[in-house]
Amino acid sequence: MTITGIDSTGQSAGGNVLPPRQVTGAGDLDAELAALDTEVEATAPVSVVPDVEAAPEQEQEPTRRLRVWRRLNWRDVLAVVTFVAVALYITAPLWLNLDHQSADDPQDQAFFEWMLAHGARVLSDGAYPFFSDRMNYPDGVNMMANTSVLAVSLPLSPVTLLFGPHVAFNVFLTLALALTGVSWYFVLSRQFVRSRLAAWVGALFCTFAPSMVSHAGGHPNIVSQFLVPLIVWRTLRLRQPGRALRNGLVLAGLLVWQAFINLEILFMTAVGLGVFCAIMAIARRKQHRGEARAFLRGLAVTAAVTVAALAYPLSVQFFGPQSYHGLPQFVRNFGADLGSFTAYSSRSVAGNSVLAERIAQNPQEENAFFGWGLVILFFGLIVWMRRTIAVVALGVVALLFAAMSLGPRIFLNGVNTGVPGIWAVLHSVPVLNSAVPTRWAMAIAPAVGILLALGVQRAIDLVRAQPSARGPVRVAMITAVAMALVPLAPTPLKTAPMTPTPEFVTSGAWKQYVDDDHTVVTLPLPDSSYPDPIRWSAATGQDMRIAGAYALLPNQNPLNPADRTALFSPPWRPTSGLMASIKQGNPIPEISDTRREMTLADLRYWKAGVIVLTPQIRDIEMLRVMTDLLGFEPTWKGGVWMWDVRRLVDDPDAVLTGPDIS
Repeated sequence: MTITGIDSTGQSAGGNVLPPRQVTGAGDLDAELAALDTEVEATAPVSVVPDVEAAPEQEQEPTRRLRVWRRLNWRDVLAVVTFVAVALYITAPLWLNLDHQSADDPQDQAFFEWMLAHGARVLSDGAYPFFSDRMNYPDGVNMMANTSVLAVSLPLSPVTLLFGPHVAFNVFLTLALALTGVSWYFVLSRQFVRSRLAAWVGALFCTFAPSMVSHAGGHPNIVSQFLVPLIVWRTLRLRQPGRALRNGLVLAGLLVWQAFINLEILFMTAVGLGVFCAIMAIARRKQHRGEARAFLRGLAVTAAVTVAALAYPLSVQFFGPQSYHGLPQFVRNFGADLGSFTAYSSRSVAGNSVLAERIAQNPQEENAFFGWGLVILFFGLIVWMRRTIAVVALGVVALLFAAMSLGPRIFLNGVNTGVPGIWAVLHSVPVLNSAVPTRWAMAIAPAVGILLALGVQRAIDLVRAQPSARGPVRVAMITAVAMALVPLAPTPLKTAPMTPTPEFVTSGAWKQYVDDDHTVVTLPLPDSSYPDPIRWSAATGQDMRIAGAYALLPNQNPLNPADRTALFSPPWRPTSGLMASIKQGNPIPEISDTRREMTLADLRYWKAGVIVLTPQIRDIEMLRVMTDLLGFEPTWKGGVWMWDVRRLVDDPDAVLTGPDIS
């Protein structure tokens, strides 16, 4: 059997309609792994997964060694252009309006702009890459425990330094989508299928599936999947005998690279490949007894090199300062609604934003939303190519991921059915407790994309084998693919105007108050609802150190010191909690001497040099409360109200006084 859907006798699942093809000897895996050259005429494509069983009468020595890479032609160029064009189409609102940001996820965009500034700072100033105190001072942020994207931020440093982190973010997102499409296309067209059209269809879905477009709204690290097809290809090459060292080293390099883009995608890819390879090993154990040993030798090299390279960064992630142990319980309960698998994403042309809002956690987590057409086509392809074990294995991986994505309790159209999902058993397992269950649905897209490529290839082979059926087969193929994919066509990202960075920051006026011993404290402190100060810090190249953060940070509950589950903001402090409460519209409490003492303690903890308040919702209330706490009026400067608090912070004998203190 091959991964292309043609069984070991050269027949399709529907009958003896294809002529038998030549099967290479079991020992000549280079020929099996090579893709056909454009001039080589053959009925079935060469696959990276060889036949499970070959008829003895068909086994013969290969007449020629086929090249791994086919020569580029105009079809390849056109395919690359389409991926770049669609990527630009999706991100166009960000490029056409550089003063805009993601409308649905501005906090994550600000966060990644800050991460891009960190990468530039690592190169320009020699900053430590795995930890930073430029945000959430003095505790800092564990860059490995958050998505530091060092594998992207370091190469993009020239763009960040020349044009700023906001433009660098747009470049990051656009390239992430375009390169992912190009990578899938070349791996599929050179390793899995012979038809460039089939590879293009599969790559198009892998790149612009509803989940990918959903995460493009603020998670460029997640849509940066250009290494995933290469990891898939090189993992399957591990079974090549006599090349354990070379193949293991190549795969290890890809794994380390991906680890510094997004570990979550790497983990999901590893789980999917593990299940797929296990099924294939069982199916091929009798006919290819030495293959598993060759695979394991290569895998051992990969594991040894990868562990050695990542040992220190991962030790920082799991045991270093500001490390955490698992995501919050409410995030671990985020499951994909069962009804979302047949629904359409709000980012698709056939999408219904009202329905999507009801059955998804937020617009960035629409991880399923395949639509009825694609769900039917998926099961149809499985049935049609069921005699191909690789196709069945892909189906098993997809269904396993779907089951895991449902979370600990299964919901149907927003209603809790009370039925436990398999994640109820898995969500407390170490490592798995750092995964968001709904995102396993996102990992289904590559399996579906590969199946689409194989299905189109099968249809093309049928057309070539039976010219008399060319018309009906073409109509059936085009109709099925169009009905499944056209409703999923993506729409451009939604954007909204950014709040302009105040002149106090852009002019450098903040430098008069901030040095190595002082920070900027904003009102309110930055969090998921107010990410602007994070963007300001990024715009200054992280020279402006700030208190507060929007990042994954460990819980610091004095009542339960052992609890180090992650929070999305620093642990509560009296002053930050007070300002957040006022911003949310809650009543203002009485300002007492006790509150003033707590405020002064907080300012000293943050080593505040200046407190800054910009015009915003409930700014007058925050201004009055802070003035009452400090006992003096702010100064309007550079578009902000500012309080110079260096004297209060630096003088250990200073106290805050108010009307109720004699």
